[in-house]
Amino acid sequence: MAARAILTLNAGSSSLKLGLFEPGTPPLRVASHTIGRVGQDAAAQAQALDDALKQLETHGGLQGVLAVGHRIVHGGPRYTSPEIVTPGAIAELKRLQALDPDHLPAEIAIVESLLARAPALPQVACFDTAFHCTMPRVARLLPIPRRYEADGLQRYGFHGLSYTYLVQELTRVAGDAAARGRVVMAHLGSGASLAAVREGRSVDTTMSFTPNSGVPMSTRSGDLDPGVLLYLMRAGGLDDAALDDLLSRRSGLLGVSETSADVRDLLERRASDPRAADAIALFCHSVRKAIGALAATLGGVETLVFAGGIGENAAPIRAEIMQGLEHLGIRVDEVRNGSSDAVISADGSACTVRVIRTDEESIIASQTLATIGGAR
Repeated sequence: MAARAILTLNAGSSSLKLGLFEPGTPPLRVASHTIGRVGQDAAAQAQALDDALKQLETHGGLQGVLAVGHRIVHGGPRYTSPEIVTPGAIAELKRLQALDPDHLPAEIAIVESLLARAPALPQVACFDTAFHCTMPRVARLLPIPRRYEADGLQRYGFHGLSYTYLVQELTRVAGDAAARGRVVMAHLGSGASLAAVREGRSVDTTMSFTPNSGVPMSTRSGDLDPGVLLYLMRAGGLDDAALDDLLSRRSGLLGVSETSADVRDLLERRASDPRAADAIALFCHSVRKAIGALAATLGGVETLVFAGGIGENAAPIRAEIMQGLEHLGIRVDEVRNGSSDAVISADGSACTVRVIRTDEESIIASQTLATIGGAR
């Protein structure tokens, strides 16, 4: 059969999401599947890819695939747009692994495994960091000696594929004027970040050099006083591997609650478990502060967007985050929020609050089509 479909592969730290799209504007999703509980070593990633590709058999297998698009979390300072995968690109991504050891090794393993199976099949790397390359220099600088900037140490920002989709969808549902206005977007999921967007472009964001920065997340700490890290190393005896494990996989909601990284569990328990209540309160407090800070960067906020697994589904979390933001013109309608309506702000609010279901795979498919089309 003729190759018609775009295959998208979204490799996370513990999952692999597959999407199959027919070319179009936008691409039309015809299949999706998620492989969960995936280990981070190359063998586990190869097995996950095998499991994912089995889902393609009813759609013609790889023979029916025109090209493959990959979500690559970290593109470093070089990659500010999608890139066709070449041996040189793979070598550069391997060089960048030190910037993101929690994501890049698994993503590279998926790329190489697919390359071994189908060496002639075009592959495209779509970078989460690319969306934020429009941030002004002041938003990218780290307050450390300048010489480290040459090594790639700067603020990058992440969740860029999600933010790209949210800008496009906001344009569709609210119009170009709203999308080009002063917008704060909150991608709240297992990983969580917020971005300040103006003229449809990123001007600031909460994540920084790595996806472990910003607000507390399910198992990631978010921002910490550097003195805490020094204390953990000196007094706690933690080496770099143990410190990474603590901050990436045992902190955040899980670390504070000591029971669960899932907000659904914590919401059920917070009335009877003060640790769960603390975790929820800290998360909401941190996101609320971030909205205020990003609104200051924008000079006000006209639209607030909630997305991601928590942002789209956890009405109590959204309500708690918005408490105390009335000075920004944010007033929530409890009924609309409770049913996760598309617009959850009260009529007449100066700031419109929206819930938009994000779709990273759709953006990967679109960027892959555009990239291979340009190459041809």
